[in-house]
Amino acid sequence: MGRTVVVLGGGISGLAASYHLSRAPCPPKVVLVEGSERLGGWIRSVRGPDGAIFELGPRGIRPAGVLGARTLLMVSELGLDSEVLPVRGDHAAAQNRFLYVGGALHALPSGIRGLLRPSPPFSKPLFWAGLKELTTPRGKDPDETVHSFAQRRLGPEVASLAMDSLCRGVFAGNSRELSIRSCFPSLFQAEQTHRSILLGLLLGAGRGPQPDSALIRQARAERWSQWSLRGGLETLPQALNTHLTTRGVSVLRGQPVCGLSLEAEGCWKVSLGDSNLEADHIVSAIPASVLSKLLPAEAAPLARALSTITAVSVAVVNLQYRGARLPVQVMLGGSWLRTLEARGSVLSQELFQKEAEKAAATQLGLKEPPSHCLVHLHKNCIPQYTLGHWQKLESASQFLAAQKLPLTLAGASYEGVAVNDCIESGRQAAARVLGTEPNS
Repeated sequence: MGRTVVVLGGGISGLAASYHLSRAPCPPKVVLVEGSERLGGWIRSVRGPDGAIFELGPRGIRPAGVLGARTLLMVSELGLDSEVLPVRGDHAAAQNRFLYVGGALHALPSGIRGLLRPSPPFSKPLFWAGLKELTTPRGKDPDETVHSFAQRRLGPEVASLAMDSLCRGVFAGNSRELSIRSCFPSLFQAEQTHRSILLGLLLGAGRGPQPDSALIRQARAERWSQWSLRGGLETLPQALNTHLTTRGVSVLRGQPVCGLSLEAEGCWKVSLGDSNLEADHIVSAIPASVLSKLLPAEAAPLARALSTITAVSVAVVNLQYRGARLPVQVMLGGSWLRTLEARGSVLSQELFQKEAEKAAATQLGLKEPPSHCLVHLHKNCIPQYTLGHWQKLESASQFLAAQKLPLTLAGASYEGVAVNDCIESGRQAAARVLGTEPNS
């Protein structure tokens, strides 16, 4: 009989792992186990009363780089090309970026001219930050906080204004706690390899094999900044589920895993409450802290390492205003939400709606009450790659190799929180299980 691979977690990482396992020339038997009644994890789309799509999680996917191209290739393989809604490079949404600082919105500079003149909230032209970056020596520490790295290479203003805002937007985290090596590996590697971020990004671009398809070529030709799907991003996990079913993958919903144990012959027993599964290999695409509580005593060192990978909660508020073509999405999280949680405050929908409406009024000038509001709180949804995160991953990897445990880790807890990163983690997990080259 062939091997049985059980994939834990029906979010986008687990779906991607199952997808690539099922498409192998000689695929194993694949069983996907999801604790809730729906698939897709944090990706969730809801249609409002007037037909508008409300995204309760991510609202777009970036096509840039190899990972962006691989996601578009999967979209094509699923037959979703005609459903793609791109934001092209000549669109105003792609050309304009703003920072809200000191009670005002500031357009970020773009083009050579923008770099050569002062652009609030920055007191000096960003050209000088670039010049400083090119002349700053390589750092010697194996890791560094994002804020420290940016301040050393680009100056205090870029660190406090731009990089701090980026960390809050991507990770809902604090740039003074997050790791540059783990959160922004391309910047860290650029400095290590070329002594400069700017030189590294310039000289390192375009290396390695690039996926190719008509959709990928279109995205490059039209310089897409991001894309979504006509029925909302949840169309992607729904299409993956349909594809998996046609490929013979067993998809179990509403089956939370209660525990994992190793049998004498080296197989896993997956406890699902009133039933069990046997697996030759497990791909875990559930949060690291959740997996740590399921592992058997023999894997205690691994459980300890995984339990230290924490996550923060984020509230997503969609506000629909009369006359507006699209809902306004406000994300509330970070230290503000952590403080409320620590105080034991009631995290009500009314509280989140009030804060979101206040932000829309002060930052966008939307003073009228919204015609429709949808609030969703994602508990512990964004892992925090704090200083030294890479050592936790190295410790986990060394333990798995030394003990020869038939367990592969995937998902947002490890090497990227964006949708493309999660899909790639599932692809690489499948490649390791199959014994093929992850980078092919």
